[in-house]
Amino acid sequence: MKQLYIKQKVFSLSDKFTVKDQQEKDVYFVEGTFMQVPKTFFIRNHASDEVARITKKVFSFHPKFSVQVDGQEVLTIKKEFSFFKARYTIDSAGIEVHGNWWDMNFEVYQHGEVVGKVSKEWFTWGDSYKVQVLNEEMETLVIALVVAIDCVKADQAAASSVVTP
Repeated sequence: MKQLYIKQKVFSLSDKFTVKDQQEKDVYFVEGTFMQVPKTFFIRNHASDEVARITKKVFSFHPKFSVQVDGQEVLTIKKEFSFFKARYTIDSAGIEVHGNWWDMNFEVYQHGEVVGKVSKEWFTWGDSYKVQVLNEEMETLVIALVVAIDCVKADQAAASSVVTP
């Protein structure tokens, strides 16, 4: 089992943050496009190779985010139509998320087997998440999924804070 930590800075305009290991060494670097359409997050490894990409789809009726790992689209997160509370679904072949993913406390399953666990760290400055990877082959996907869900949450928060006259 491998433990990784994602910590975002609260007052950052650049959408840049790192994923660290237990020894606080940088493992992945996450960089988002600032003021660009479509909104995209790139995840790079220590050698600066792109290992994953999260993109908000521009032309869709409801918000939709695609997650690519190693150049292949592996899952899509999309908002479903609902009247009272925002509902999102994750479409993927064999990947499921169980738990409260809106509060960032969930488990990631592949074909019924737990491959990762995510929990939000409380009482920290900024958003911090502890990610336990149980299947190291799924490490990049689990990190990309956490970043994608956080991106969905930020998009929802931005949409709900828009005030109309």
